[in-house]
Amino acid sequence: MKNYFWLITLITALLITLCSCKNPSMTDGQGLGETYSQFHYTGDGSILVSGHRGAWKNTQFPDNSLEGLQYATEKVPGIFFEIDPRLTKDSVIILMHDETLDRTTNATGKVSDFTFEELKEVRLKDYKGEVTDYKIPTLEEVIKWGKGKTILNLDKKDVPLEATVALIKQCGAEEHMMLTVHTGAQARFYHDRLPNTMLSAWVRNDREYEDMAISGVPWSHIIAYVGPTINEGNHHIVEKLHGHGVRCMVGLSPTHDRLESKEERALGYLEEIKKKPDIIETDLPVELYEVLFNR
Repeated sequence: MKNYFWLITLITALLITLCSCKNPSMTDGQGLGETYSQFHYTGDGSILVSGHRGAWKNTQFPDNSLEGLQYATEKVPGIFFEIDPRLTKDSVIILMHDETLDRTTNATGKVSDFTFEELKEVRLKDYKGEVTDYKIPTLEEVIKWGKGKTILNLDKKDVPLEATVALIKQCGAEEHMMLTVHTGAQARFYHDRLPNTMLSAWVRNDREYEDMAISGVPWSHIIAYVGPTINEGNHHIVEKLHGHGVRCMVGLSPTHDRLESKEERALGYLEEIKKKPDIIETDLPVELYEVLFNR
């Protein structure tokens, strides 16, 4: 009887211990390495800069160019980037924002109608529309360059999710990448296959918040794009996300980045900074960093 009592006591103690243990992948970003400490919200007031397609506006470098990314990393400490992967005719993943080559290169037509070998002869244009000597980079080339230097956030374009997963694994870059997702289903797909990769999720309203919440993807693996600003319409969403340790990002490409003068843009950036976003995405990362540094 005495032995039986001690057996029950031991089993009970083990069950209590197991139940009190949290799954670290659900709470503390285990497996994410340094990306967790970089992107986890702590309330310290820090603001990260995301270079939207590199540093192309008002510079000599084309958008989605390797040279533009390199330039921005030299000027902006801790910067990461949102870039745009697209598929060529022969299924090589390159960087290109538009579906066609017309706006950003000296060629015309759909990206998907060209092989990568053909695209090697194409040259990129700068923000003024002038042709440069810079070539279209492959995503693989950019991933290999970025490892240990920055985090690359891949926007959702025409590349199948399976192909994105395969290339990241091939490059051994899970902890150096971030993937933009528009739905909880996309988030679940990526997390099941790349559990050590951060996700940049669209969480602009209650519907998108609930969709992401029911996906089961740990909040520790997510940053949230909440829209072009923080206002009365999404402030409650930001508060809920902060409660989960999620950094919230605003994007200034459609707003302050389009103002005519540097002085006007600086005032616009200061206006957004006062609203306390955790990440600001911009076409002008060097200008934004100067404002952040000198405020």
